[in-house]
Amino acid sequence: MPRKGENIYKRKDGRWEGRYICSYDAQNKAKYAYVYGKTYSEVKQKLTDDRSSPKKERTTPKSSLTYNELLDSWLHSSQLNTKESTYARYAHLINTHIKPQLGKYQLSMLSTDIIESFVEFQLTEGRLDNTGGLAPKTVTDILTIVKSTMEYARYKGLPVICNLGKLTIKKKEKEMRVLTQAEQDALIGVLIDDMDLYKFGVFLSLYTGIRVGELCALQWEDFNLAQTTLKIRKTMQRIQDTGNGAFSKTKIVITEPKSQCSVREIPLPTFVVDIAQKFIANPKAYILTGNDRYIEPRTMQNRFKSYVKDSGISDANFHALRHTFATRCVEVGFEIKSLSEVLGHANVNITLNRYVHSSFELKCSNMNKLNFSV
Repeated sequence: MPRKGENIYKRKDGRWEGRYICSYDAQNKAKYAYVYGKTYSEVKQKLTDDRSSPKKERTTPKSSLTYNELLDSWLHSSQLNTKESTYARYAHLINTHIKPQLGKYQLSMLSTDIIESFVEFQLTEGRLDNTGGLAPKTVTDILTIVKSTMEYARYKGLPVICNLGKLTIKKKEKEMRVLTQAEQDALIGVLIDDMDLYKFGVFLSLYTGIRVGELCALQWEDFNLAQTTLKIRKTMQRIQDTGNGAFSKTKIVITEPKSQCSVREIPLPTFVVDIAQKFIANPKAYILTGNDRYIEPRTMQNRFKSYVKDSGISDANFHALRHTFATRCVEVGFEIKSLSEVLGHANVNITLNRYVHSSFELKCSNMNKLNFSV
């Protein structure tokens, strides 16, 4: 059976065969080149090498190139310059949303109106379970891919008739969940009651603002308890497994954080260090398990939900700890530049606009600082 979308087959003689379009004849009929090997992986590598070889570059007539073909070419070219998680995200959006709607069009016929209609469809009916539209953030990611492929096509000298410069997605402002001081106190009560490694992980996140993926990737070698610091240099996430052309399975990856600014060293409060001393283990052990086995972010999210329920507070997800940490820091007069670096942001505006939320109590306190005399 062929691997979906790859034109790779296992022959009756046991060998593997792959083919790709190498040129077109005068009647615009595709001509194929073939490669052979003993294994699927060998043939896949030969296809990759032949497609990227200048002497075998496709000579598809510009007017007959489909958007499917352009997407495949762009995705292949981006693979070398993007993180595995980013590539998996691209591949997922292309295969589940973009190709089914736009792939059949010839590039030279893909107009601005067609793409605008496609975007509107994704916003209103794009969910695969037929329950409505995709989130604006997801559609923005899809549109970013479409725009990038069009820039790629122009760079290659291909005919592009659409103009997407003014096409944008209006984002909905999401209300950030921040624990009140009373809710925070209730949660801490649950965490310090018979504290284990999972509870310590939540406690650590509440007082450092680290993300759940960063927490799950932490090992004891990342702590310097003598210097009372914590180094963030890895993150964990579950992504789609794009190996062998399969997109239905997922896998856990541990990589560097999403930006260089997210690689950081965080000073730890002394009370956090005191608690950490009770759990410290082998340097290579993950802090949430105490051994060489990790737990993934989804599992940690579920653990946190149980602590929230036990606390008797309103529903909150793990990221609320990050918002809460930033808010408490501002309330006690934390210098914003320092806070931005602790959170791993590129600039202070991100910290102020996205993660710092002034409480009503703080607003009242500031208003009462005003003086009026008759």
